[in-house]
Amino acid sequence: MATAYRYTLFQRSLHWLIALLVVGLLAVGFTFWTLGYEGTVETFGQDMTNTLYTYHKTFGVLLLALMLLRLVLRRVTPPPAYEKPLTGFEKIAAGGVHLLLYGLLLAIPIGGWLATAAGGYPVEFFAWELPGFIGKNEALSAQLFMVHGYAGLVVALLLVLHIGAGLKHWKQKDGVMRRISLP
Repeated sequence: MATAYRYTLFQRSLHWLIALLVVGLLAVGFTFWTLGYEGTVETFGQDMTNTLYTYHKTFGVLLLALMLLRLVLRRVTPPPAYEKPLTGFEKIAAGGVHLLLYGLLLAIPIGGWLATAAGGYPVEFFAWELPGFIGKNEALSAQLFMVHGYAGLVVALLLVLHIGAGLKHWKQKDGVMRRISLP
């Protein structure tokens, strides 16, 4: 149940689950981007590389589903009030960062799905193969994967801002962190 100044336990749990997924997806994605396929195979071996790709796709699809759920919850449940009002700059900065995070955390999995399908690779969710929605087009796949990677960099930068703001509010003990913290 939400209080006047807190999100519901479900919303808070969903926030932190998504946060863990995003950090893991970024770590694996940047590994792929830095090492490339061959470098990943040389570093981790073929079996582990295949496992990493499968889980990256699986958790990307899961992220998309959880973000859609979060978007629905955001539309039907208004955010709780702040214990202490934010400044005008804080409202604009927080709103902009949240809007960009929501948009990118929806767009990046969709782009990865399309890039994977256009590359002729299976779109996997655990042991299931999902529809690709588009045919094979290697040039399009390369472009989509490039955008996918750069969008991941933008998310990483936004996370630094988001975490930094959270730490600032935690240090100020102004109630902002209590809105989203667990227990």
